[in-house]
Amino acid sequence: MHTLPRLFASPDAAYRTRREFLTRAGCGFGMLALADLLRAEEKRAEDPLAPRKPHFEGKTKAVIWLFMNGGPSHVDTWDYKPELEKRDGQELKGFDPNTGFFNGQVGPLMKSPFKFAKHGQCGKMVSDLFPHMAKHVDKMAFIHSLWSDSNNHSPALFKMNTGMARMGHPCVGSWVTYGLGSESRSLPAFCVMYDTLGRGIPKGHALNWGAGFLPTVFQGTAFKPQGEPIDNLSRPKDVTEERQRNQLDLLARLNQKGAEKHPGEPDWAARVESYELAYRMQMAAPEVLDLSKETAETKRLYGLDNPKATHFAKQCLTARRLVEKGVRFVQIYSGGMENDLSWDGHNNIAKNHGGFAQETDQPIAALLEDLQRRGLLESTLVIWGGEFGRLPIVQKGNAGRDHNPHAITFWLAGGGAKGGVSYGATDEIGFKAAENRVSINDFHATVLHMLGLDHKKLTYRHNGRDFRLTDVAGTVVKDILA
Repeated sequence: MHTLPRLFASPDAAYRTRREFLTRAGCGFGMLALADLLRAEEKRAEDPLAPRKPHFEGKTKAVIWLFMNGGPSHVDTWDYKPELEKRDGQELKGFDPNTGFFNGQVGPLMKSPFKFAKHGQCGKMVSDLFPHMAKHVDKMAFIHSLWSDSNNHSPALFKMNTGMARMGHPCVGSWVTYGLGSESRSLPAFCVMYDTLGRGIPKGHALNWGAGFLPTVFQGTAFKPQGEPIDNLSRPKDVTEERQRNQLDLLARLNQKGAEKHPGEPDWAARVESYELAYRMQMAAPEVLDLSKETAETKRLYGLDNPKATHFAKQCLTARRLVEKGVRFVQIYSGGMENDLSWDGHNNIAKNHGGFAQETDQPIAALLEDLQRRGLLESTLVIWGGEFGRLPIVQKGNAGRDHNPHAITFWLAGGGAKGGVSYGATDEIGFKAAENRVSINDFHATVLHMLGLDHKKLTYRHNGRDFRLTDVAGTVVKDILA
């Protein structure tokens, strides 16, 4: 009978870890192979947010994603449908009442309560909701044929943010910072701002900017809606800078000893870096977040003197200051959680969208203008859109519109987007994406491409499988690229 070697036959000789086995077995050649495999990961762990080279040279260096939380209506904003006006009040034959969320409130087709007019050299038809943004349509690349597969807010938010309609997956900002790191060494690589007027947090909460199975260092840093935007941003009054520095140095030495005892364990280095980043943030973040140093002209441009827009204006101006200092990804949510507190226009679409347009139109237009005059728009991709569109029919009894996952409009500006173009189209009444349909996987692949990242190569091994933002799909929409 074949006898097993002693190292397997006796519990006393069994190795406690796989690393011990590889170190001793085969004269240590196994450990040499493991060391080569771990070298890249250990280097990343030492400074996980260090700038990294993209797969190829991309024109986008930073992203500002303006997320219109609740689902703005495409047919009332950017997707002009004269046929919808002609057929106002007619029944939409063959309509599946389960398309939206309230299947018992299905009414006839409803024309937009807003007027559309041509703007820019491209002649883009824009709703009178956006008199300020309309001046910048020649900078924007519109995608009118985006579609999703969920008509409920939380899964639709997850889908738009993570590529999956369920929780637990990394969002776009996490994938981007995982792939490229950050140019800033003293600020979070990925920052998130949401409603500051007490209207709540987006449905799905922090999972919308979570890192999922990626290391937690790549998750978004959400600014608090009230008070100090980041916890513990100010040093305690009884702790001097010298004392804090000594504490960090002691922690670093203790963690270094732990790292020497456990070679190849990335958590040790990551823990040291997290303390150091927090220390650097205390030095740099207060200055970046201090808007008082901006000129009076800049403040007026954004609308800080406009009571309806002040809160969002501050966030847009802060976003510009963040990317100016090397932050890689910024996401700003307009609107809170419940229907009337966000772009979720079930009740009176004219009042709902009219109110949120007044909050966001001037600040967003100012952001585009400010980025351009500072020479930042060429390298900063600005994205506008929500989790889904709205139906062309009326939600009976409410003068609003229900959810529509079949047709979504997004626009992109800067960062290599081709200005003044419209890609894809919905049908004649804006019900479904009909021409050059763009999936969310396609959209994500395009954003990554603009950053110089090949969506098929940006992967992370989890549970024995290589995952990516675009799952097993995605095609770059090259027609919107300059």
